[in-house]
Amino acid sequence: MARELIIDGHRIEEGGPCYVIAEIGHNHQGDLEQCKRMFDTAKECGADAVKLQKRDNRALFTKAMYESPYVHRNSYGATYGEHREALEFGRREYEELIRYAKEIGISFFATAFDIPSADFLAELDMPAFKIASGDLTNLTLLRHVAKFGKPMIISTGGASMDDVVRAYRVIMPINPRLCIMQCTSGYPAEFEELNLRVIQTYRQRFPDVVIGLSSHDNGIAMALVGYVSGACVIEKHFTLNRAAKGTDHAFSLTPEGLHRMVRDLRRARLAMGDGIKRCYESEKAPLYKMAKKLVAARDLPAGHVLSEADIAIKAPNDGLPAHEYDNVLGMRLTSPVKADENFSYDILERVADLPLRAAAN
Repeated sequence: MARELIIDGHRIEEGGPCYVIAEIGHNHQGDLEQCKRMFDTAKECGADAVKLQKRDNRALFTKAMYESPYVHRNSYGATYGEHREALEFGRREYEELIRYAKEIGISFFATAFDIPSADFLAELDMPAFKIASGDLTNLTLLRHVAKFGKPMIISTGGASMDDVVRAYRVIMPINPRLCIMQCTSGYPAEFEELNLRVIQTYRQRFPDVVIGLSSHDNGIAMALVGYVSGACVIEKHFTLNRAAKGTDHAFSLTPEGLHRMVRDLRRARLAMGDGIKRCYESEKAPLYKMAKKLVAARDLPAGHVLSEADIAIKAPNDGLPAHEYDNVLGMRLTSPVKADENFSYDILERVADLPLRAAAN
């Protein structure tokens, strides 16, 4: 089976453009207009998709956790439940964001953190579903979402290979439209814990699905490393202001960072080429000056048999290439040449029975 996935008309495949997801999460701070501005900016930066997170907070959290105190600089409510509800969009906001994403031409979907949220997103006909790392072992949710038949992107932060294989085996018989993302669930993730070689491990272990990278590191370079390692999908958190209120802003990309990351990923695809070594037209002028040719080291008469002392290697590169040096040694001139004049096979003939480097006058 080909390693391919189609999301909202975008074909994701090896050798194709990297599919970039700008993860907004709740960096919109519960503000619909700010979220739309983030959609605009992500589109301007070249991202293919924007993503939110959807939770049914009453269904998701225990009563104790929902009502637990949550008072600090990043809090939007006195309890954790109040905090989460302040950041949560409902149907009205989602319908407006779906409309707006279509208007500006960017794909929009969300992470479903629970079954009611999954059903909510399915009713809105989301083009894809993301499953967060914390739900990789939530087989009930995986099966439920798989039955929608839409592309699924699963993150694997904090997982063992057994966890990943288990999720793969649960999803694939129901819905083979799958992308598995290497992820480290640190916020931000330490560079020594990104373990980007897992991308290659996943490629070998799961040859029939698209592999990606959800990277929580501070910076853009590791996304590029992930792409050249075989990740066809890159997801990075995105914000308009890294100093804004909220836990995710500090490690999220700013518009400048997102723009540079997308630019570099597009350049990387072009720079990877096709693997066939060739000389490009653009290289000919520089190599005219840099590469060397074979010329006479001094004035030489017709009939002279060339020795090392007779051959100089000089620029520009408009004569017999320097790699012909050993072939020219021991050949006899049929015409005279002056110092710095090009040698050519038109005026050289092979001398029989002369040792190659012992040839003399």
